[in-house]
Amino acid sequence: MLVKNRMTLNPFTVTPDTSVAQAYAIMQEHGFHRLPVMKKNRLVGIVTEKELQRVSPSDATSLSVFEINYLLAKMTVEDAMTKNPITIQDEELVETAAALMRKHHIGALPVMRGDRLVGIITDMDIFDAFIDMMGVRDGGARLVVRMKDEPGAALDVFTIISKFQVNIRHMALNNGRDGAEVLFRLDTDDCEEIINAILAKGYEITQK
Repeated sequence: MLVKNRMTLNPFTVTPDTSVAQAYAIMQEHGFHRLPVMKKNRLVGIVTEKELQRVSPSDATSLSVFEINYLLAKMTVEDAMTKNPITIQDEELVETAAALMRKHHIGALPVMRGDRLVGIITDMDIFDAFIDMMGVRDGGARLVVRMKDEPGAALDVFTIISKFQVNIRHMALNNGRDGAEVLFRLDTDDCEEIINAILAKGYEITQK
């Protein structure tokens, strides 16, 4: 699965001289938590909601409303943004994006095509990709089968399921501490006969 298939296309952007108040208003209006920062069609930074809050006057300040508004008007995105942010190319894999976010403890990556900004991918986009891969929204029976540690074990289970003329909607492999487990999401809600057939071949069903 490629980043370009899960990213948000043509994201809202701001410039370094955009006021903090204006950038925050854009985030509030559209439900964003971060904005890429562009200067002369070149990505120069990314600013997050937390970074804007960090440079804004505290609620406990003794400043008047007029003084606060004045300060907010004078402060710009450049005062708050992260410069030269970590990016990813749109042809990279989603799992590569996830690994980069995890490594650098960040919630989003600007997506580039060459040196041109084409999108943004967030941790929520990756959560959605995982949910789709697991078929959580699709319904149907869910089976987790512990596989034998031998060649052809997965094919054996596929063959058992195919005999019942049931489609496998989704499948995922987990190499856990107790051995390999394969999750199957089946295109049926009635799978008792399939379960019995799998158990009869000596496989263990750990979840259903």
